Amino acid sequence: MTSQDDYEVADQSLHGQLPDPRFVIERTDWTELEHAYGVAQDTPLRLLQLLDEDPEVQAAALELLDMSVLHQESLYSATAPAALYVAAVLNNPRTLARHENYSTWDDQPRPLRAALLEWLGQIADSAAYGETRNEEDGNDPGVTDSVRAVRGTMHDAVSTHLLAPDPTVRAAALSATAALLQAPELASRISGTTKILRRLLTESTDRRERANTILTIGTWGQDTTTWLADPDPAIRACAALSPACADNTNATQTILRALLEPVVIDSWFLEPTAADPWAGEPLPHIEGRLRHALLSAAIERAADFEELLPAAMASVPFCSNLTVAQDWGPLLAAAFPSGYDQGINLTPAQHRFLNALADRDVCWRHTQLITSWFDDIGLPSDRGAIRALLTGPAPDRNTARFE
Repeated sequence: MTSQDDYEVADQSLHGQLPDPRFVIERTDWTELEHAYGVAQDTPLRLLQLLDEDPEVQAAALELLDMSVLHQESLYSATAPAALYVAAVLNNPRTLARHENYSTWDDQPRPLRAALLEWLGQIADSAAYGETRNEEDGNDPGVTDSVRAVRGTMHDAVSTHLLAPDPTVRAAALSATAALLQAPELASRISGTTKILRRLLTESTDRRERANTILTIGTWGQDTTTWLADPDPAIRACAALSPACADNTNATQTILRALLEPVVIDSWFLEPTAADPWAGEPLPHIEGRLRHALLSAAIERAADFEELLPAAMASVPFCSNLTVAQDWGPLLAAAFPSGYDQGINLTPAQHRFLNALADRDVCWRHTQLITSWFDDIGLPSDRGAIRALLTGPAPDRNTARFE
């Protein structure tokens, strides 16, 4: 990974002209601005304390800033100048000071620089709320626009840390960059940012970091086909998830092959589970678990249920009534794309999948959770009725792969 000396050179060469932090403090009339607790006249002190020699003071200052100018993810008139100041001081050596935590709810030891990058990303995420849908965000008039107006400068500051030596700083920079590049006016920067991240992908050996990077690039619509041939199966799967790979046969087969071994997928990353929602960090740009995201993509891309059947059968041992919305419910819908017709025999693939589900006890607990999936298809949601259906006329078994 980039050395500290190289990193400092990169700091000087990658970013645009950042504001002088002193000017941000001195030329802002803080008495005319507000945060969550009223007039923002205390905000300059908190900003200056971010560069204090004492890491305890720095951490306390960030916690107070978070509580005031980004209270519960809301934006205030003091938020934009506070974000500008933080962007302007990111390269200050004092932001490399480490602390055990930066708030009562944040116990991750890391440099202040990483925590500040995360904070800027949260501001950017709040500013992007409802933007493309033209929805009200609940902030005072003009406040959100003032934050959106400085996103370009924030990106200039944040993107220089994508190749930082410290992995926690790199991770925070990636997350903040992704939040900032939601901005429609920054779309032209995606290509250049992707070039930086491609360099990271050639240098990093950390599986999660590489996966996070590829998932982010893919979300931007950038080409990820290079990594369909990566030696790491987890990276191949993440590359295949890219929307740009939706019509790529190799990507679809990569996903289908991966789904044959659900245990292996679950071993790739420590992810939150329903049983332990704090078990690990979720992967970015994925709702829920990676295995379920891969299954959703497979359902969308497979030519028919027959192609999907091996992956569907491999998923059954992991299905339950609590996972119906993530796995076997969508698989049932894929098995019966036109609904169930009582006058037509089940296909071999439909019969085999239904039979496996009927044998899975935990799928049939608290049936109110699964009824709607069966109703939408036209199948009975009673386990006994499904078994009776399965004992009806035998399906046509002309296709050997279902034997």
